[in-house]
Amino acid sequence: MKEISQEIYRKFQELGVEISPEDIEDRLDKMVSKFKVPKEEARRSVVNYFLKEHNIPRNQFYTGQSESPMMKVSELNTDGKWVNIKGKVVQLWENTHESISQVGLIADETGTIKFTKWGSAEFAELTEGQSYLFRNVVVNEWNGKFQINMNKSSSAEQIEENITVGTSTHAFTGALVDIQSGSGLIKRCPQCNRALTKGACMEHGKVDGVYDLRIKAVLDDGITAQDAIIKRDLAEELTGLTLESAIALAADALDQGVVLEEMRKMLVGKYYTATGSKVERYLLVDSMVPKSTVDPQELDELIAAAEVA
Repeated sequence: MKEISQEIYRKFQELGVEISPEDIEDRLDKMVSKFKVPKEEARRSVVNYFLKEHNIPRNQFYTGQSESPMMKVSELNTDGKWVNIKGKVVQLWENTHESISQVGLIADETGTIKFTKWGSAEFAELTEGQSYLFRNVVVNEWNGKFQINMNKSSSAEQIEENITVGTSTHAFTGALVDIQSGSGLIKRCPQCNRALTKGACMEHGKVDGVYDLRIKAVLDDGITAQDAIIKRDLAEELTGLTLESAIALAADALDQGVVLEEMRKMLVGKYYTATGSKVERYLLVDSMVPKSTVDPQELDELIAAAEVA
């Protein structure tokens, strides 16, 4: 905290503004320790407070700051460092925090990292599958893991470059003990690809959604439970339900939930080896291979445990 406060103090000194370094550090500490604001957001907020207090334009404070370095995902390991990166948005997650615009995963050829786009960020919503040049994003460490945050100082420019996503592959073998709500036949926002909730996108409101198939599964090996996300192509392969047949099934029943129930009947209780990239608590599944030899008693115990949980 002292490092950040000294940095802010020196910059204001360059502008001829006298501010107590203790006052800066006290404000930073309150925001981070008491209100649990991420460090870079606290820094921006404190800077903006003093800019307003002394009637200094933002561009005057930030003019002359060195350009953030271009870095790869695998190099993002310094808390509080401002960087530029090129990456592809490979996953968008549902988010309910009112201060956050989007949450998901960005990847390049060296790896994958979580990102948070705060509501203060002034660029357009990111699209899943699109590559971008991100400028002035900040690295944040939380619980020993690094992520990048995008705020008012950040920008994102769409690029046509075909970025090859590189990830280490993880495998998990266990019983598929549950398929969670939010699975089956869903609708996504045509603008940002978010899954809709009751026909509405958190960012774009009521929209004419686009149908998709998704499985949010839980695998259990008797020791560890693993959350797994299975996208449309693999969901179709595992269940034999195409997107078109799922839409027809839901239309006949006048209920999208029947698709989820059919998936549960077909998959829950079977053993699989799932492989894919591991990000946070999720395994983003690329392949699912059935395991033929199963202990029936062990399987019943795992499913019963999942139902209780």
